[in-house]
Amino acid sequence: MKRRIGAAALVLTLALPWPALADVIQATLYKMPECGCCEGHAAYLRDNGFAVDVKETSDLSQISAEAGIPPELEGCHTIFVDGYVVGGHVPAGVIKKMLEERPAIAGITLAGMPLGSPGMSGEKTEPFVIYAVTKDGAPPTVYATE
Repeated sequence: MKRRIGAAALVLTLALPWPALADVIQATLYKMPECGCCEGHAAYLRDNGFAVDVKETSDLSQISAEAGIPPELEGCHTIFVDGYVVGGHVPAGVIKKMLEERPAIAGITLAGMPLGSPGMSGEKTEPFVIYAVTKDGAPPTVYATE
């Protein structure tokens, strides 16, 4: 009797729909050939549900500018993910927030290479300020602090 109940439970479990596994988020990360911390950020993103394709380029500033990131807010790499641009070492949670909210912006950026940011060594000493950017030249606005 116990075997029949167990077998019936197994069949019922297999017949019921499983909750959808979280979709992997496809991303392409452009970086300068000599930059090593970008690989650290790519590994961090992979650990947080992203499939990251890393491409080396000598035209990172041009790629960033064409995507809407002003020079003063550039990071050391530029990521394209689901129609948005992400500059620098932006935490995965902020990227996912943007992808869920779908704001009318070109993307987000964390300027420079802040210590303690995902993929960077060192200790975080102050909140990270992530800016929203557009392609129309509008001034950047604070999207999130982390």
